[in-house]
Parts: sequence; structure tokens; C-alpha cells
Amino acid sequence: MNKRLILTACFLTVFVAYAVRYGYGILLPEMLDSLGITKTDAGVIFSAFFIAYTVASPVCGYIADRYGSRWLLASFVIALGVGAFLMSYVTSILQASLFFTLAGIGSAACWAPVMALAQKWTSHEHRGKTLAFIDVGSALSIIVMGALEPIIIKNYDWRAGWMILGVIGIAIGILNFLVVKNPPDEQQNKNPTLAGLPLTALLSSGKFWLFGFGYLFTGFSILVPFTFLSTYAVQELSFSYDTAAYLMIALGIGAIVSKIIIGPLSDKTGRLKMIFLCGVLISLGCLGMAYGNAVTLFIAAFVFALGYGAVWAMYAAAASDYFLRESSGTIIGLWTLFLGIGSVLSPIISGWLADATGTLTWSFGLGAAGGLMSVVLLIPLWQKGRG
Repeated sequence: MNKRLILTACFLTVFVAYAVRYGYGILLPEMLDSLGITKTDAGVIFSAFFIAYTVASPVCGYIADRYGSRWLLASFVIALGVGAFLMSYVTSILQASLFFTLAGIGSAACWAPVMALAQKWTSHEHRGKTLAFIDVGSALSIIVMGALEPIIIKNYDWRAGWMILGVIGIAIGILNFLVVKNPPDEQQNKNPTLAGLPLTALLSSGKFWLFGFGYLFTGFSILVPFTFLSTYAVQELSFSYDTAAYLMIALGIGAIVSKIIIGPLSDKTGRLKMIFLCGVLISLGCLGMAYGNAVTLFIAAFVFALGYGAVWAMYAAAASDYFLRESSGTIIGLWTLFLGIGSVLSPIISGWLADATGTLTWSFGLGAAGGLMSVVLLIPLWQKGRG
């Protein structure tokens, strides 16, 4: 029963983290007009989230591996909720950047430590399936946000959306404090220096760096649609806000399909093959968005989601497959530095490119190039095999 409660808490933590992260893109069309900001300004606000996320993630992964997850997942998720709640009061780009920075700090504990904790409670034979289940929380959050935010905005406004997200985040943080714990064998290990690989060994590994840069370009590619897809649909393709929100539901459904199929399949085929497949689908989806219309945009969003959905769990599982399981939190945390660089640059560059050209078409094309690069970088590992 304890194991089920802990994995449920992991699921809910991922759910709220991604609801806050990608809720920004869903609420953005309304925020642009209300706050009077440009797409570049919007990119800066989102990048503030990822700067904080990037800086804090390696620290969170290290702490989780060596000192346990209970206090970490409780306090940081509460910080995530507080940051989201404060977003309901912003009146300027500075305030929004500061409050979303706090949310980014809190979000840093919602991926590497959560995936590491889930792996420690799961056998190797079921690791891909378990991580895919936990990661379904990220896709489900997109569906829920896409379905509920238009209703909230119709009856209230975008500020109410942030307020609700904040309350949910705080509640899940409290739940984490009550139920999260490390496996019994780790609770008995009082010497934190025994866990994992030395940092110098990781940094001298070519595999570590190839995965890291692949992660960077994956993050860059994914953030383009999740920042601007709704805005693109409303402003350039004349979608209603409700219809644009349905695009996010299509993303969420495709992501769940991806997690359910690719996660368990990777236990048999190997993680690297599935990471390759995810990168190709992400690239094709972004390319389809660049040249989409009212019909094909939904198809492109679904294809993109088939790649996006499982890719994070595949990288998380690869951390254990290619290195030591005891170091998984530290490795994913360090890889998140690369992810953060791509995620920080993506909203700013794609927003600036849209302002400069007058269209988001080129921004989605740039996202497609990023997805392709994430595949090219890992080809040496394919050639060498798992060594």
C-alpha cells in the first residue's frame, strides 16, 4: 500500500508541475492582451521559469539521491503552488517573471527527484512501464487544462486559472509530506557518500554529454509549440479561444497514447531506439505546425505529442540503463541543465523570430530542426551499442 501511495504522489506531483508549466501557453492569448505584452516579452516570462528550473534541478537531484525525497517534494511543490497563485496578481512583465521564477524553482523538484524515487520503488523489468505511468500525469494535465481553462476564462478570467493551479499545487505539496518516503534499504543507509557514481566519472563520460546535448535540443523543440501553439491558432489561423484550447487536448491525448505504448515497448526494444522515434515525431509535428491549417494543425499536434509524450521517461530510464540506478537522480538533474538551456532559449528566440517576421511559421520550423538535432547527436551511441 505504501508503494502505491508513493507512486500516486509521484503521479500527482508530475501532474501539477506540468499543469503550471504548460498552462502558461494555454492562458497566454488572454494574458497578451490584458497585460499589453509582445511575444518576446511572453518568451522572457517563460524563460524566467526555466532559468530557475535549470539552476535548481541539479541541486534537487543530488539532494534526493543522498538525503531522501520527503521534505524536498513537499517544500518545493508548495513553492510551485505559491508561485502559480501569485501569477494571478501580476500587472507587469517584471512581476510575472519574478513569480514564475518561484514556480520554476518549485518545479525543479518535480521531475528528476520524482523519476528517481519512482525507479527506486520499481524493479528493472517494469521500469519503463512504471515511469510511463508516472509521466502520464504530464499529459493528463494538458488535457485537463485544455478542457477547463476555457470554462474558467468564460466565467471568470485568466487570473482565476492561475489561482486554481496555485491551490492545487499547495495541496499536493502537503500530500507529499504525508506519504513520500525512500525505499527501506535506503532509509537504513545513513552514509550519503555511498550512493551513486562520483561526479568526475559522470563528467568524463562521452555518453553523458551526448545524452545531455540531445536533451537540450529536445527541450528547445518542445517549448516552441507549448509556448505559442494556442497563440498561433488564435492570432494567425483565426481559431476561437475554445478551439485553440482543443489543440492542447489533442496534445494531451497523443502524449498519453505515446506513454502507454512507447514506455512499455522500450523495455523490450531498448530506450535508444524509442528516443530516436520520439525525436523524429517531434520534428515532423513541428514541421506540420509550420505549414498547418485549420485541419492539419490538429494532425500535426497529435504527431508531435506522440513523440513528446514518452521522451522524458525514456531519458529518465536511460539514466539507469547506461549508468548506475543509484545515480539516476543526479544524472537526470545534470541533464536538466542542458534541458534548461534549450528551454530558456526557445521561448525567447521563437518569440523574437515571430515578432521580427510577423508570423510563428519560422519559429515552428526552428523547432523541427531542434528535434532532428536531438536524433543526430545520439547516432554515435547507436553505432557503439550500449557500452
